[in-house]
Amino acid sequence: MRTVIVGGGACGASCAARLRRLDEKAEIIILEATDEISIANCGLPYYCSGVISDRAQMIVAPPSQFKNLFNIEVRLNSKVTSINRSDKSVTVNNDYTLKYDNLVLALGAAPFIPPIDGINNKKNFTVRTLRDADRIKDYISKNSVKNAVIAGGGFIGIEMAEAFIKLGINTTIVEAGSQILAPFDRDMIALAHNELRKNGCKLIFFDGVKSFSDKEVELISGQKLPYDIGVISIGVRPDTEVALNAGLAAGIGNTIKTNEYMQTSDSYIWAGGDSVEVLNYVTAQPAVIPLAGPANRQGRIIADNIAAQTNPNLKMQKYKNSLGTSVIKVFDMTFAATGCNEKQLKSAGIKYLKNIVKANNHAGYYPDSTHVVLKLLFTSTGKVLGAQAAGLDGVEKRIDVISTVIRLGGTVQDLIDSELCYAPPYSSAKDIVNFAGMSSKNILDGLFKPAFFEDITDDVFLVDVRAPELYKEGRIKDAVSIPSTEIRARYNEIPKDKKIILYCRRGYNSYVAARILTEYGYANVYSLCGGKSLYDELLKDTLKEQPVLV
Repeated sequence: MRTVIVGGGACGASCAARLRRLDEKAEIIILEATDEISIANCGLPYYCSGVISDRAQMIVAPPSQFKNLFNIEVRLNSKVTSINRSDKSVTVNNDYTLKYDNLVLALGAAPFIPPIDGINNKKNFTVRTLRDADRIKDYISKNSVKNAVIAGGGFIGIEMAEAFIKLGINTTIVEAGSQILAPFDRDMIALAHNELRKNGCKLIFFDGVKSFSDKEVELISGQKLPYDIGVISIGVRPDTEVALNAGLAAGIGNTIKTNEYMQTSDSYIWAGGDSVEVLNYVTAQPAVIPLAGPANRQGRIIADNIAAQTNPNLKMQKYKNSLGTSVIKVFDMTFAATGCNEKQLKSAGIKYLKNIVKANNHAGYYPDSTHVVLKLLFTSTGKVLGAQAAGLDGVEKRIDVISTVIRLGGTVQDLIDSELCYAPPYSSAKDIVNFAGMSSKNILDGLFKPAFFEDITDDVFLVDVRAPELYKEGRIKDAVSIPSTEIRARYNEIPKDKKIILYCRRGYNSYVAARILTEYGYANVYSLCGGKSLYDELLKDTLKEQPVLV
């Protein structure tokens, strides 16, 4: 049987290699529209900056490896221009037709290029292929590049900003929304905003590019930015024209709709990767989640299901929806997320509770410990819906644990019960994952009322429970000083007819103090999640960039 795979990226390459391992006799042909196959797309910004210096390292598997190791034929520069479902063939380069028994569409996505005046300026680049990165590196080496403008604050845009700054280029990110990196909530990604600014990156929100001229970028607000190089990182669009023209059922956003086996509306045609509609694992709603991990898994599942047609020992495999687990490096910090954020839950009409905890990445008494901030979203029954984390070290492994808990339908109790590695250089006996579960269970049990940045309003009574010397160094507006060690003796200084918010540095001592007040009959007392340290980061971000009125 002949399987024709259209696209040699993560999904297509994974499908081809897996299918060969399952079926030595299958004829497998990969048709790739470009002159590249199986490249490390996610590493392109690091290749541009020189962190990855060897170009050969960017090629995961060259065509020769597919041929010599897997006996898979790779045809580069072979664009499928039409799919002829009636006779089970594809037309390639409008030149010849190729028959198939099974057709796999791993079409991927292409950068979205909006109709902006001057966007085709030779200074502007997208970052999708290795050739794109080569052109950027060549342009920088041959020109005096002092100023860069990046349109869009997605993952590639942020990584390219870091790359340019490492190369000594003044860099500005222009973002139409209120924040970068959409998978995160504003109260978490504020730390990334501040980290970018600390390293010299300028952020402009609530604005967009109106036009590119030879030396300037004009924004919708009228502001003009000097630029020598631009990156268009506004987003990607599924490259599905040939599939939809063939009459295959479409999903949201011009994606290809598949069933749980990654089979399209044509039983002989399969699809996976960035070009397909998936279901959000938490909301069960249609979504577009273009990530390398899901693409690889989908390719493997498609191969399993094709092989199962002729091998009675194999069973059809299902794709079990997408969580959207992701991670990004922003200079010295790491940001990771899994499941839904608040915006997604509100859009889906799902009621949720939230909690933010801050704890050490490893034992505090072991040298060089740093803090991890972790946000947890969960239902009133404790089911975990999503998590986000930020810090210098150990961030992604915590999110990986929570991702697994969500995938298994777990609760905050399962976070408490998680038995995680412990040794002083790596963690604490009570890991932040356990701690987040315990703290959230306290919320569910009514032992703890959480307060957040947005809750600090003029009508609340603020109590700083830190040591007096820290209070004198700086406090949240209008807060009174009652150290946690003095709460029992001075609780009568706190009114019972107001909403009371206690805060400390990270959130633990204020929780203890809140428990004391609760035992003394205070019913409306809250503890500020993340403490003053997180509050200060959010305040810094809020004050730094005010919206541009357009």
